[in-house]
Amino acid sequence: MIATKSESSNSAATRFALCINTGTAGDLHMHTIYQVLHDEKAAEADYLRIIDESGEDYLYPASYFIVLDLPPVATEAILTATVSR
Repeated sequence: MIATKSESSNSAATRFALCINTGTAGDLHMHTIYQVLHDEKAAEADYLRIIDESGEDYLYPASYFIVLDLPPVATEAILTATVSR
């Protein structure tokens, strides 16, 4: 895990990823869906910027996740559920 704060663009479409490996990351849980923030530099290095269980965004290896292609209604449902927690 690289603890670099986000300089991401909020203009990118909201994406989510399913965690399939936690490595040594204490703020990730297997089979949990996490929001992915747009970060081109991270992607070039094969990392994803994830909002983890701490509520902060950090870089994790892309191999820890499967990026999901969700319809807009599913994306909206996840965002609504996240806000209501």
